[in-house]
Amino acid sequence: MGLFDRIKKAFTGEDPIVEEQNKQEEQEEKIVLDKYDKGVEKTRKSFSERLNELFAGFREVDEEFFDDLEETLITSDVGFDMTIALSDALREEIQLKGARNGEQVKNLIVEKMVDIYDQGGEPDVEIKRNPNGPTVILFVGVNGVGKTTTIGKMAYQLKSEGNKVLMAAGDTFRAGAIEQLEEWGKRVEVPVITGKAHGDPASVAFDAVKEATDGDYDYLLVDTAGRLQNKVNLMNELEKMKRIITREIPDAPHETLLVLDATTGQNALIQAKEFNQSVDISGLVLTKLDGTSKGGVIFAIRYELDLPVKFIGLGEGIDDLQPFEAEKFIYQLVKDVVEIQK
Repeated sequence: MGLFDRIKKAFTGEDPIVEEQNKQEEQEEKIVLDKYDKGVEKTRKSFSERLNELFAGFREVDEEFFDDLEETLITSDVGFDMTIALSDALREEIQLKGARNGEQVKNLIVEKMVDIYDQGGEPDVEIKRNPNGPTVILFVGVNGVGKTTTIGKMAYQLKSEGNKVLMAAGDTFRAGAIEQLEEWGKRVEVPVITGKAHGDPASVAFDAVKEATDGDYDYLLVDTAGRLQNKVNLMNELEKMKRIITREIPDAPHETLLVLDATTGQNALIQAKEFNQSVDISGLVLTKLDGTSKGGVIFAIRYELDLPVKFIGLGEGIDDLQPFEAEKFIYQLVKDVVEIQK
């Protein structure tokens, strides 16, 4: 069953999104849905208002309509390339299906958005696990995006699932970065490997990998300096850290997650593009989604970079970092815009 079919069933109440057979699962699902509902609220409101305003004066599908639609999508942070692809696909679909009234066209817009997001099948958002030792996850990104906080929250999540977790304070440059991760370590009761301020991050990585291996840890989460992607020396330092890690655990790091701030909209897309040219990124974490109306950037990133968003920040609570589920996100985004029919 495709992504769009599952979203359709969410509207009709036939999907596990809205109804679980097991009561405990149903309650857990409701908690997650509530987080998505609140976390996507600002983006949904902005998207809904813009799209409903577009269709308030709908008369016919003509060039003026497509110009207005493209402006609506671009101002919703869906991205220029994604917008043009959606507009072109919609032109063909409208002609093919003979859609003329507003509701039919709205339905097709949502359907084509899902189809384009789902290009080549849904991306793998699961963390790649190491079956033969600790799973090493490297976190990269510029300062201020919530990288250290994300590491702390993920450590809490992994520990809550019964894993033995270790953190490494590899950001030795930013003032207070080591102390911030240590505070998270105390909060979630997870040990932290540290080094000297302004010391060699690679040595912290070496010590952390040794401890993770010798101590039989399940996960090692490694913080790094907030790197501006045009700072060659900092990128070289990151590559040095990766070489040290790989030397000790040949297939590590198993994940390199780029942390982005959703409130920056298209700037997050630009950062993702530039980091992706320098670092082998395996997935993205989009933070602060609950505080912005620019969540449409998820579509732009997916279309232009084909990188999976693996986690999203839906609030300030310790358990508000959630695995990204496109089905839930898109359902919450469009539920105030259109009633998808069977």
